Amino acid sequence: MSDKDGSTAGGNPIVQETCSDVARMQFAFTFVSGPTATPGPTPTGRVWPADADGFASTSGMGDTTTTGGAAGPTVTVTTYADLVRYATASAAYVIRVDGAITVTPYGTEIRVASDKTIVGAGTRGHIVNGGFFLGGGVHNVIIRNLTIRDTRVASDDPDDKDFDYDGIQMDTAHHVWIDHNTITRMNDGLIDSRLDTTYLTVSWNVLSENNKAFGIGWTTNVTSRMTIHHNWIHDDNQRNPSTDNVAYAHLYDNYLQNISSYGNYARGATKMVLENGYFDNVKDPYYRDDAAQLRQSGSIVVNSTGRQETGGSAFTPSSFYPYTLDPASQVPTLLRTYAGPQAGIGT
Repeated sequence: MSDKDGSTAGGNPIVQETCSDVARMQFAFTFVSGPTATPGPTPTGRVWPADADGFASTSGMGDTTTTGGAAGPTVTVTTYADLVRYATASAAYVIRVDGAITVTPYGTEIRVASDKTIVGAGTRGHIVNGGFFLGGGVHNVIIRNLTIRDTRVASDDPDDKDFDYDGIQMDTAHHVWIDHNTITRMNDGLIDSRLDTTYLTVSWNVLSENNKAFGIGWTTNVTSRMTIHHNWIHDDNQRNPSTDNVAYAHLYDNYLQNISSYGNYARGATKMVLENGYFDNVKDPYYRDDAAQLRQSGSIVVNSTGRQETGGSAFTPSSFYPYTLDPASQVPTLLRTYAGPQAGIGT
């Protein structure tokens, strides 16, 4: 699949994948019967630790883990001016967002500096008409428990090339934890992890109602490490995620529902491990191109058509960090209950 060069943000090219690109690829679609599992009982009493997991918790590039603004004071913001003041400051801060904050100008991505935690106070923290940008060298950032929403532009072209209004865009950042957010109805990507962003964990988020959900790549280097787990990705078109040239991509316990273009796609020299996903009404649930490796186990596919392709040994995630898998049959109920902002976080 070729990329299309679009607009720019932060001085870097934004590469676009178009629906027509996907349509031009010659796929042999067949009905996937798969297991007809009924979502099982969901574990209760989940505790949400303040510590990152996955690759964001591991050591590299001068950081031993991801702590965000834990070394600094906690401040509560209710205005856009205060959010920008603390998010862009050079000092460490834990920034509690208590209420709906409207971004201006429309579509602005707030430039987050290193050593920050931006967390919604319970379910009250909303970022409206804008998002966040983490530029080159930015590290040790936590974005958590927020609803980031609504930057659509009616006059944009169908593939969102004219207005680059992302929910969270990262260019050559590292040690980032994106956790328990709902990101929806943005004009370009919900999350874009670009230009060698690494030591990234994306967990327990709802990514929904968009053309492009989660794009990864925009680089010829093969250095990035990322963990993507317990995300409910639904009613989207492309990039769910599209994972290009990622050294280690670990996807587990994700729930893909109502996906019209393609699901988990390993591209370039990516090594992907996919475990215990649940795919419902997804076109091409998971597959790879010729150069990528994709190892899959434990996933459930229902009501879906198209490609389910694996190949290569990829890597062993447990050699980098500990983790616990939930059964795939429990994933839909689990994520409907616990993905997105939680009342007990940030209070």
